[in-house]
Amino acid sequence: MIKVNVFSEEKSWSKKLKKKEIFFNQICKHFPKKFRFINKKVYLTLLLSNNKKIKILNKKFRNKNKHTDVLSFPFDQEKQMSKEVYLGDIIISFNYINKPKNLTNKVFKEKTIKIFIHGFLHLLGYDHIKNKDYEKMFIKEQKIFNSLKKILN
Repeated sequence: MIKVNVFSEEKSWSKKLKKKEIFFNQICKHFPKKFRFINKKVYLTLLLSNNKKIKILNKKFRNKNKHTDVLSFPFDQEKQMSKEVYLGDIIISFNYINKPKNLTNKVFKEKTIKIFIHGFLHLLGYDHIKNKDYEKMFIKEQKIFNSLKKILN
């Protein structure tokens, strides 16, 4: 079971997602079996942020002086999946998700879910530096997103 602790430092998130913690924990409950970690306690922290704050973090930790859609900070790359595991932190920028500004709520939620999945896979060690790794990660993202179609309608 995955437990997502959600924090928000950008007020605009509340206009689009009313019950943020329930929203993200519900997503995780509908992940494919392989990614649900049944019989384990898996935790992660999600910070809902904005371009200004994510740019600061991107500069500090990745030496890239620009904003981005999502940052992931795995807690321990070499972790063994014991009964209780803290995966790490994900930070998502509202400004990236909310483009264009006239998005429907459904499209906003779909984009948020896709980028959350992307960040989640980074916590699990997936990356996209090389083309073959990008393709592998993209296929996983699609598989997880497709498993969530039933809760999106």
